[in-house]
This record gives sequence, C-alpha cells and structure tokens, in this order.
Amino acid sequence: MRSFHLLSFFLLVAACADGFTAFPVTPEAQSSVSSDVTIIRLDDVNISSFARPQHLPKRSSLSASTNWEYTVGISDILSVIVFERPELTLPAGTTQDANLGGYTVQADGAFFFPYIGQVDAKGRTIQDIRQDISVRLAEFITNPQVEVRVSQFNSQRVNVAGEVKTPSRLALNTVALTMLEAISAAGGFTESADKSNVKLQRAGDVYTIDVAAFLEHGYAQNNPVMRNGDILTIPRKRVEEAYLLGEVLRPAAVDLSLETVTLTQALTHQGGVEGIRADARGIFVFRLVNSKMTVFQLDTSSPSGLLLGTRFVLEPGDVVYVTRSPLQRWDDTITRLLPSVQATVATQAIAN
Repeated sequence: MRSFHLLSFFLLVAACADGFTAFPVTPEAQSSVSSDVTIIRLDDVNISSFARPQHLPKRSSLSASTNWEYTVGISDILSVIVFERPELTLPAGTTQDANLGGYTVQADGAFFFPYIGQVDAKGRTIQDIRQDISVRLAEFITNPQVEVRVSQFNSQRVNVAGEVKTPSRLALNTVALTMLEAISAAGGFTESADKSNVKLQRAGDVYTIDVAAFLEHGYAQNNPVMRNGDILTIPRKRVEEAYLLGEVLRPAAVDLSLETVTLTQALTHQGGVEGIRADARGIFVFRLVNSKMTVFQLDTSSPSGLLLGTRFVLEPGDVVYVTRSPLQRWDDTITRLLPSVQATVATQAIAN
C-alpha cells in the first residue's frame, strides 16, 4: 500500500512541468499557499538549526548498581554437606554430583534437615542458611563443618521476548545476569530489533532502555542487572525512511534507521540530480512538523548549496523532491505537491 501511494505521488509530481518562476522563495510566494504551510529557504544563517542528530542517547532511570546476591526460593534444590558426617550429607558423599538429589525448598519456604527439623530457606542467602544449620547442629555435633550449595536454580526467572533469535525464559543464579547477557543468552538481537527502545517490565513499572547507548557510549545504567520476574521485550525497529523523488537518477526510499543521512548524502547515494532535466535551484524537502507542513528549499546550483546540504539532516517521513527544468510556476509546484506529500506522510505514520 505504501509503495502504491509513493508511485501515485511520483506520477502526479512528475506531471507538473509547465510555467516558470524565479527563486529564491519570496514573501509573495509564501502568501500563495495556505497559512498552515511554512516555506523556509535554507541558507548559512538557518542551516545550523537542521543539523542536529536524529537520535540522542538517553540514560536509563534505573540504578546503575551491579550488586547481586542470590536468595533461595521455592523449588530450589539445595545440596547440604556436613564434613566427616556422610549420613547427614545429601546428595550422599562430598564428591557426589549435586544434581543427583538434594533438599527441595517446599511451598512453605522451608526444608527438613535431620536432627534440627525445619529450616527456613525462602528469601535467605546461602550464607544465612549455612550459618543457621551450623548453629543448630552444634547442639548435637561438636563443631560441625557445613557447606550449602544450590544444586538446581528453579525459583527465579526472567523472560526475554520480542526481536531476539530465541525468545527464552532464563534462570537466575549466584552470578549476576545483566540485560545484555540475557539478550545474548536468548540468541542476541535480530536484524530488525530496535536496540534503542528496549522495554523492561519490573514490579509493575515499565522502563524504556536505550541498550545502544550502553554499547556505543558506555552508559552503565543502560545495562542493568536483571531481577526475578523481569520481563524484557525487544520491539521491532520502526520503519524510518525519507523519500527521494522527482528528477533524480534513482528515485527511492532512503533508510534512516542505521545512521544519520544528510540531504546531500541522499542525493549522492541515488546518483545525484538528473543533469539535463533537473533544476538544481528547485530541491524541496517536505516535512510535517507539529501537524503542519514545512517546505525547505535548497539551491544546489553552486558548490555552496551542496555544502549546506551536508548539514541538513533528513528525518523519517521527509519527502525530497527535485523539480524539473524549466522551473515550474511556484504556486503550481507547491499547491499541487502538498496534498500528495501530506497523504504520503500520513500513510507512513499509519504504517508505523
């Protein structure tokens, strides 16, 4: 559908070829269009206003702390070793595979241990549990030497969904798991992943995190340590394109999602303006700003114009149109182009 609208737009504007008027844009020309359309001729004075980068990295509002200590939860399986007392060691023997058995933390958050009975485990660290068992066993055994390990981590999970290669449910363990590590464990980003708008749902709140800012700028807050119950969703990258039409060698959509692209770059990538048919004074950029159309005009008939174009950064939804020689009558050009440009921009907004 988008391609159809763009084709229709191109056919319409290509048909506008009659008349002649001089540039630059004049106040009289501005008065020939409706009040909700702004005409701006790019020059040395105003070009700096349009040279800003499209994407400014943001720091996450989450804490940059990397502190992590695993606390035992329901369904975790614990291995308890009492040295020189093999009858109290489960799994049996200090050299046995811990995955072969152990003490399961039950629904009440505790497990039964010989001699001392119920041991509360839920929400406690391994060190706390070890100390508890040691103190209580001392009533029955002289100077007991106890070690506690988690043989199976079953209680704490995070979910990674969206634009990763293998959406996964990952278990947390005694080693801190960062966001980037969780994404890597899920196969990494897909090509269509939006790294700048990763969603983290935690304790009822949703945070938008720019992971690209961590990768490119080292923002520690943008690579937080994962917590139990976190839901990480990587969205699909929105289509970010500008449209280059009219008297250019290769009219096309220009991808803006990977890097900033200037007006001169876009024209050059598509072969430049058509040398015979195009009028270098009639290069227009149509942009919707706060629901109102702004039309920029760039005169590239001299090298200084092309230099100005290297500082004009295109934004998603821009429509660049190169007029035909001889120049069309100004009011015909703008008045007849605007409805189709506005329809094209609206279609792009719906597609996103």
